[in-house]
Amino acid sequence: MIDLTINEEQLERTVQRCRERGIIIPTFDEMKHPEKIPQRIKDELREIGLWDIAPQNLFRITWKNEPVERGGLFRRLPNHMEIPPEISGVEAQIVALVGKWFPTGSHKVGATFGCLVPPLVTGQFDPTRHKAVWPSTGNYCRGGAYDATLLACDSIAILPEGMSQERFDWLKTVAGEIITTPGSESNVKEIYDKVWELRRTREDVFVFNQFSEFGNYLFHYDVTGHAMEEVVNRELGAGRLRGLCLTTGSAGTIASGDYLKQVFPSVKIAAGEALQCPTLLLSGYGAHRIEGIGDKHVPWIHNVRNTDMVIAIDDNDTMNLMRLFNEPAGREYLVRDVGAPPEIVEQLNLLGISSIANVLMAVKFAKYFELGPRDMIITVFTDSMDMYRSRLEEARASMGEYTRDDAIRDYHRHLIGINTDAMQELTFYDRKRIHHLKYFTWIEQQQFPLDELNRQWYEYDEYWPGVQRLVPTIDRLIEEFNRRVGLL
Repeated sequence: MIDLTINEEQLERTVQRCRERGIIIPTFDEMKHPEKIPQRIKDELREIGLWDIAPQNLFRITWKNEPVERGGLFRRLPNHMEIPPEISGVEAQIVALVGKWFPTGSHKVGATFGCLVPPLVTGQFDPTRHKAVWPSTGNYCRGGAYDATLLACDSIAILPEGMSQERFDWLKTVAGEIITTPGSESNVKEIYDKVWELRRTREDVFVFNQFSEFGNYLFHYDVTGHAMEEVVNRELGAGRLRGLCLTTGSAGTIASGDYLKQVFPSVKIAAGEALQCPTLLLSGYGAHRIEGIGDKHVPWIHNVRNTDMVIAIDDNDTMNLMRLFNEPAGREYLVRDVGAPPEIVEQLNLLGISSIANVLMAVKFAKYFELGPRDMIITVFTDSMDMYRSRLEEARASMGEYTRDDAIRDYHRHLIGINTDAMQELTFYDRKRIHHLKYFTWIEQQQFPLDELNRQWYEYDEYWPGVQRLVPTIDRLIEEFNRRVGLL
């Protein structure tokens, strides 16, 4: 789980480093309730850009940032938007938390905070000696390198060479070292192999593996889950929350489903993946183009026993909708011919590629369960098209100018025409089959303890709540750390 053992010698060096650099660390409670952030920090944030390398931006790790590039403070409700029936083709409400307004443009900066801060405030991670290693397929290593820089730590970012150019360009401004591995989104094992090499050859590395670090799970269980609850309570009215639909990369965000089920017990959790790499659906493999999710294994932190459905999304659908949602001819068609609200169409750039896949998951979920206008599905827009402009340019270069005819085809074939194939309601033994896939990655390859794998399944009603209950303890450690730094 999360080791909170104190290393006093290293902790004192960390305290001194943070004192010298003017670093104060937010609690989980402040990420959920930014109105509790000290006024002094709010005043300083009025002069700081959303992506600036400034330690005060640690307090912008929240779903409630004002949606502005510079000087914004906080909103009462988390950033969210609804995809209307004119676009989705289904009557059910599809509501999503919006990740663009986090520093780095993705909520992954929160997941990395959850992984980095517990070892930092206990002295296990020493920023004067260790380099933080961030194995990822993209946004996680961006968020990790950013958080580490704010916390005065050096970073090593590891990601596949086939990821979008935007990821690499920005990483060069914050990461001390960037290591590329073969392949693209679904080549996760190659990342793990590089991590083993670093462990064998360097004594100064501290690995934060998002696929196995429960700080990732904990941020999304506590902060993202709470944000979803607030949005649902605001938008649901007299309706019913029926589903949470999320593509799974590290299985961090889907931890929010564990929180939602405790508040709304009838909600179903649907885990999504690329049809071209159907690991959960068929124990399968393959390459795909839905950047933002990882495949060919089941993350250690995925509470499979709490997952109700698997939905596979064809990456051809996501890539064609990327153009429909962002090309001028596509947007014009959605407004003039389809009748979609212009104010919503103008915001479709808030959906990155995996966000589009999440919408398609919600559409399939709504069709499968025959949901109506009083039913709500909630999801997340992890990042925006700011991360994928190069993919649009590549599509234009290979397929030519986007026309109204293209928009008609893409809307009807890749959105309205979506059906309920490649999805499965999970029985007890379906879940157990998926859980067993963890063995080959985590026990055989990564040398994790077999007894813990068994505890995740057979003692699930004690194991997962045991992780969830750590939040108040970590907050107390953060508060004590800040007290020792002495800047508040």
